[in-house]
Amino acid sequence: MTSLIDITRTVSTATQVWPGDTSFTFDYNMRLNKGESVNLTTLHLSPHTGTHADAPNNYDERGGHPADLPLERYIGPAHVVSVKRQHGGITPDDLAGKDLAGLERILIHTWVSDVPDGHWPDDFPYPTVELIDFLAEKGCRLFGVDMPSVDSFTSKTLPCHHRLFDHQIVNLENLQLTDVPDGRYELIALPLKLAGVCGSPLRAILRPL
Repeated sequence: MTSLIDITRTVSTATQVWPGDTSFTFDYNMRLNKGESVNLTTLHLSPHTGTHADAPNNYDERGGHPADLPLERYIGPAHVVSVKRQHGGITPDDLAGKDLAGLERILIHTWVSDVPDGHWPDDFPYPTVELIDFLAEKGCRLFGVDMPSVDSFTSKTLPCHHRLFDHQIVNLENLQLTDVPDGRYELIALPLKLAGVCGSPLRAILRPL
């Protein structure tokens, strides 16, 4: 049996979220140690906690919610590509020499994968519109990053989110790609069937081809 590679960040009360967003917490409604029949918890979290799929409604009123997302985009062949850039915008030049033949899905691996769940990276590298257009021309259908956003930390206009929407490319954020070699894999990263919200946590895995 082919081994699976988990590329999902663990969600815990220590997990850092975008500044100002809702941190993950949970409450017990029932407890076995109090003589009740089960442990039963209520979760409190942002849909952008840890590894997640953005829904277009997050940044565009015309966009759908997680329940509307095309599931076939989130399963299938994917390229993992390491980028050495430490800060600033990632351009097509940062992918020079990488094998992108037959590209459908791409997962960008940077130093941010090594940041612990309990820390927040402000000055992370981020894609550029030029990169999104370049990948769209190659047939990209899903774009995943290990950073907290496909735009810079300080961006208010979110040009890459909007350009992805224009190209109908779905995106994943906060992947955990430490120790994952560059290469081709099968990606399985399904968002939850949530109506009316702006994103969805998910469990993302790779299976070597």
